[in-house]
Amino acid sequence: MIWDYQPPWWLPGGNAQTIYSAKLAQRYVGAKPRWQRERWDTPDGDFVDVDWRSDDIELPDDAPLLVLFHGLEGSSSSHYAQAFAQEAKLRGWHMAVPHFRGCSGELNWAPRAYHSGDFEEVGWILSRFQMQHQGPLFAVGISLGGNALMRWAGEMGQSANQVVQGIASVCSPIDLTASGHAIDTGFNKAIYARMFLATMKPRAMQKLAQFPGLFDPQELRAANTLYAFDNVFTAPLHGFDGTDDYWDRASAKPGLTRVKVPALVLNARNDPFIPATCLPTQDQVSDHVTLWQPEQGGHVGFASGTFPADLQEMPWAVMEWMTQHG
Repeated sequence: MIWDYQPPWWLPGGNAQTIYSAKLAQRYVGAKPRWQRERWDTPDGDFVDVDWRSDDIELPDDAPLLVLFHGLEGSSSSHYAQAFAQEAKLRGWHMAVPHFRGCSGELNWAPRAYHSGDFEEVGWILSRFQMQHQGPLFAVGISLGGNALMRWAGEMGQSANQVVQGIASVCSPIDLTASGHAIDTGFNKAIYARMFLATMKPRAMQKLAQFPGLFDPQELRAANTLYAFDNVFTAPLHGFDGTDDYWDRASAKPGLTRVKVPALVLNARNDPFIPATCLPTQDQVSDHVTLWQPEQGGHVGFASGTFPADLQEMPWAVMEWMTQHG
C-alpha cells in the first residue's frame, strides 16, 4: 500500500496546510471524542496521565488497541488525536493517549519533563499497555512523539515485536538538528517557535518554583528560539550536554537501520518544520521500515475533501497500513 496525499486546490503550500488543519478543519463527524483519564504511577515516583476513549468499554477486550504519542505541547485534545479517535472508533479499535509529563494539564512531581528522544518513557508506557491489553497493540507517534517512538524501536531491535504489532511516525523530526534549525528561522521562528515557547516557558518557570535552582531564570526568559530553550532547560534537565548533544543523540534517524518491527515513517516533503533534504532514503532504513513522503501535507496537516475539509484521510491511511502490515 502506498498513500499519496493530494490537498484541496484552495489549500496551497505547507504553511496553509499546517495552520488550517490545526485550527479550522473538521476533526471528527458527530459527537466530539470523549476521554476517560487514568493515572499511572511511574517507577521514579511521578505519574503519567493516560486518556482512554470513553466508549471503548463497548468493544471486545481483545480488539486492537491504538496508542497515540502526541507531539510537542500536545494532548488528547490535539486535532490529530481527535481525528485518530474518530478513525479508531469506526474500525472498532480501542484507543489511548498517554501524556508526556507536564502535558496533561497538571504539573508533574519530579524535576524531569519530556523530550524528543524519551525512548525509555515510551518503552515503559508501551510495556504497561502490552501487559494489560489482551489484543493486538499498535502505536503511532505524532511529530515529537513519533521521533521518540522510532528511537525506541531502533533501541529495541527484534524485541520490539514482543510488545507491538506495528508502529508509525507522522511528521516526526527524526533529524532533530535539521528540524530544530528550520523551526528557529524566519517565518517559522516568528509563528511556530513563538507559539511553542508561549506555553513551554511558563511551564518551565513552574518547574523552577517547584525546584529552586533548577536553571537560570534570566536565561530562560531571554530564550527566543527552541535551541536556546533546550540549552537552558530540556538538555541539562535530561542529561544532555547542551542542545547540540541533545539534538544529535535524541534523533531517531540513525537508528532506523536497526528497526525490526513493521514501521511506517510518514513525512510530507513540504513540512515547514522538517526540510525534505533531511528525510531518510530507503538505503538509510531497515527492510522493516516503509517510507511515505508525499509532496504535500505540511506539518500534521493533510486536510482533504470539499470545503471546509476534514482530517480523516491521514488517520485512515495510517491505520489501513497497520491493518495490512501488523
